Amino acid sequence: MRTFIVLSLIFSSSWAFAQDGSFSKLPNVAVKDLKGNTISSQDFENDGKPIIISFWATWCKPCITELSAIDDYYIDWVEETGVKLIAVSIDDARNAARVKPLVLGKGWEYEVYLDENSDLRRALNVNNPPHTFLLNGKREVVWQHNGYVPGDEDILYELVQKLARGETIK
Repeated sequence: MRTFIVLSLIFSSSWAFAQDGSFSKLPNVAVKDLKGNTISSQDFENDGKPIIISFWATWCKPCITELSAIDDYYIDWVEETGVKLIAVSIDDARNAARVKPLVLGKGWEYEVYLDENSDLRRALNVNNPPHTFLLNGKREVVWQHNGYVPGDEDILYELVQKLARGETIK
């Protein structure tokens, strides 16, 4: 039993790339912005530049730590690569009211959306937050990562830089 738990923890925080070399497109799912407006995930756009989508929750300390760590460098990342970060809260309807005050309190400059019904979460097979996706300029998922340890943001930024230079992620 302990072996299973340890292996589950190891694999749940692993870095993942498309195994067959193919990329998946971002699905078309409805989410809400912090004003309560419904938008489609198809509207997640960045003029052909990289997009980071981070699934997080107000109750998830590693999520908040990761988004805060990225926030320390985010303005520089945007200036250097044009990347956009979209933070998708998976808080349910009971906890959704906590999202906006937390985001405002942290001063995050990200686009933030609510996935209260977990539709986008299920469509992208997100099990546990934090779960981060990197999309290329064609809005194809080229990389994903589950979990967070300090320094993961540096690896993510290296991948963003590669995409911004027109390189592929392998």
